[in-house]
Amino acid sequence: MTEELFEQLEFIENPLFETIIDDLLAKQYSIVNDFFSSEEVDVLRHSLLAKYDADRFKKSAIGNRTNEEIDKTIRGDFILWMDEANANEAEKIFFKKINELVNYLNKTCFLGILQKEFHYAVYPTGTFYKRHLDTFQNDDRRKLSIVCYLNEDNWLRENGGELTIYTEKEAIDILPLPGRVVIFESQVLEHEVKVIKASERMSITGWLKTR
Repeated sequence: MTEELFEQLEFIENPLFETIIDDLLAKQYSIVNDFFSSEEVDVLRHSLLAKYDADRFKKSAIGNRTNEEIDKTIRGDFILWMDEANANEAEKIFFKKINELVNYLNKTCFLGILQKEFHYAVYPTGTFYKRHLDTFQNDDRRKLSIVCYLNEDNWLRENGGELTIYTEKEAIDILPLPGRVVIFESQVLEHEVKVIKASERMSITGWLKTR
């Protein structure tokens, strides 16, 4: 009993996380600008590019890891799964913030998030990801999808690469601006990545999952 009271006294409200929760409750998605600072984006982008240049990425597939199929007519990105246990210094910054969010969501919303999976993603010019839902017929553990953009500051609307989220009422186009994070309900909102018309679109994408 004393321990429970102590934990309650320890709780400090986080205005940013509260805004995310309010957004998810109201519209099932949240767009957060500057979730990562420009300095954090720089080190994460450098980490991504170092591994991309070392040819460690692979062509993305559709389906989950037990039922993968490569289909360039559906998606065209290249990915590299992240390993938190062996994270470099840049990735430790990323996971620290994500874990703070997960702990807050579990404590305030009782979501029961027990697992997470994230990968780097690079979309070269001309690639895209057609409209889809982030869940599988044989696996419904994904609860929240998270996209963190690592592009350069000069990303233009003319470059394309918008994330389009489809609600019951409208389609929302979201530019992949550096430091911006988009969080949405994996099993509810269909979405797509529009064609990249110039440059390369860089991000970290992942899911918060129940067991």
